[in-house]
Amino acid sequence: MLVKTTGKQQGVGGPGLVVARHAPAAVPFQAGTLAPVTVVIVNHNAGHVLIDCLKAALSQASEVVLVDNASRPDRFEPLIAHLESHPRLHLIRSAENRGFAVGCNLGAELSTQPLVLFLNPDCVVGDQSLARLCAAIQEQPLAGMAGGLLTYPDGGEQGGGRRAVPTPWRSFVRAFGLARLSQRWPKLFNDFHLHCQPLPEAPIPVEAISGACMLVKREAIDDFGLMDEGYFLHCEDLDLCMRARAHGWQILFVPDAPIVHHKGGCSQERPIFVEWHKHRGMVRFYRKHFRHQYPAGLMELVTIGVWLRFAAIAARKQTAVLWKRVRAQRTPAVWATRSAVDQTPLDAAVMPVIVSNRPLTS
Repeated sequence: MLVKTTGKQQGVGGPGLVVARHAPAAVPFQAGTLAPVTVVIVNHNAGHVLIDCLKAALSQASEVVLVDNASRPDRFEPLIAHLESHPRLHLIRSAENRGFAVGCNLGAELSTQPLVLFLNPDCVVGDQSLARLCAAIQEQPLAGMAGGLLTYPDGGEQGGGRRAVPTPWRSFVRAFGLARLSQRWPKLFNDFHLHCQPLPEAPIPVEAISGACMLVKREAIDDFGLMDEGYFLHCEDLDLCMRARAHGWQILFVPDAPIVHHKGGCSQERPIFVEWHKHRGMVRFYRKHFRHQYPAGLMELVTIGVWLRFAAIAARKQTAVLWKRVRAQRTPAVWATRSAVDQTPLDAAVMPVIVSNRPLTS
């Protein structure tokens, strides 16, 4: 068990942080053994789902690095107490929350395996899913990244696990519901989320995957770098995908590697804070990758549109919170009963049954 406690650090690694040297390139592994993967999990008040996430990761990966971004001690410490002594779990306690990208980079710098899996703390990796991800990425020399099938707890596929790059135009199409015109003009009005398309039978190249579950080769990281720490939350995964493709690497979607994503596990307490950083990340992403493709005036309109969208979402969320409080004060017993019924227990999550004949060795 390796424990590192960090304060405010400059860049990746920071003063006083001992960083492991990089491991050699990926090597073949046998099915049934632990995958040659370091799973990097960045946590901030995820709650009990973190334990399910850790147990699933430790059962499949050679190494797990948990970076806690200043979670509330009264919630985090009791949860982690019985797993803290696990020999393959390395724990980093950050004194402040400096964002998801910074946490991922800290974990990646401590990794010792030839493959690194960035995994959300509200994700539970299905049995054999990590082995299938590893087999897929090692079978393709040009594949630098791979993502699995993200599902809701009821088994339905989530959007974002396989997607096209959300350019400003594609985002406009999605925001105004113009994707319904794609049947007539597919190239003009296509949506960037691909989960409505039939599930492929084998791994396929895509433009982007989700940072909720993102497997990356060590040599690919050495080529295009770690996550851009200018993103606090959201869009850092899209940025990484853009840089990977710009350096000639393929990104794979692996349909027979399911991961249950209890979406929003870390963002329920501060929804407006999360939305702020999500939209701030969108503006950074658009300016960084598309400002040379669009006229300056149009990019300013895109920026205005992003912040108008944030204002609308923030107003809706705040109204929902206030209305919930009013209802709770009027009928506390009834409201508490309804809230309990609406919450799906973690152990009731449905892991999709994936029938796959692909070998798990490469």
